[in-house]
Amino acid sequence: MPEPDVEAGEVKISARDVQVFYGDNHAIKDVTVDIPDKAVTAFIGPSGCGKSTFLRCLNRMNDTIDSARVEGDILIDGENIYDRGIDPVQLRAKVGMVFQKPNPFPKSVYENVAYGPRIHGLAANKAELDEIVEKSLRGGAIWDEVKDRLDAPGTGLSGGQQQRLCIARAIATEPEVLLMDEPCSALDPIATAQVEDLIERLRGNYSVVIVTHSMQQAARVSQRTAFFHLGDLVEYGATDDIFVNPGDERTEKYISGRIG
Repeated sequence: MPEPDVEAGEVKISARDVQVFYGDNHAIKDVTVDIPDKAVTAFIGPSGCGKSTFLRCLNRMNDTIDSARVEGDILIDGENIYDRGIDPVQLRAKVGMVFQKPNPFPKSVYENVAYGPRIHGLAANKAELDEIVEKSLRGGAIWDEVKDRLDAPGTGLSGGQQQRLCIARAIATEPEVLLMDEPCSALDPIATAQVEDLIERLRGNYSVVIVTHSMQQAARVSQRTAFFHLGDLVEYGATDDIFVNPGDERTEKYISGRIG
């Protein structure tokens, strides 16, 4: 596979020769990719192709799976996140994650967002915490809908609101990278459009990496797209190029609906 073509100054995440094993299953094979800052990168491919597995390497979520083994190097801002001295909890404050199914804590809207800043010591007092919560809810494009019900349970919101609350929660620790694992797959079309609009806004401040099963969504929200198939990173480049003029026959077959 050719060397990544992201300009050196733009690179936020740099992966080299990454392999992932679940026991004897070789789930990810020799993935080398550079992911830019202040842009949305989409991972696409058939179910089971390794896109979510690779995404979870970027904040060491695979560490929580006993049978998982990750080899190779993944650098964020030049620092190898798998070095022994790296604290995965601190790493996950820097690399936020939003999951497929909205998963607010069984706490109030306020406490959902305040939880991360509180455990990471980001606020010196209640006034600072209030400020972080409001800023994060505004960043999650949900402040106007919840500002009068901050004490209400987060689980009482609609599905789309819950997902935007989870995005607000993820950005409350001021991460630099935001990972999203099929963030719209449980949402209706209107809620999906709201989250997509939000992703477009978020890329001004973050390196956003999204796994999506929807090629239309990848085309709408991302600037760069990586196509995974059977654990291989088949092709990676500007989204327009991948969709209009793919360089690999497998990519073309997937995009045209002949595999997947």
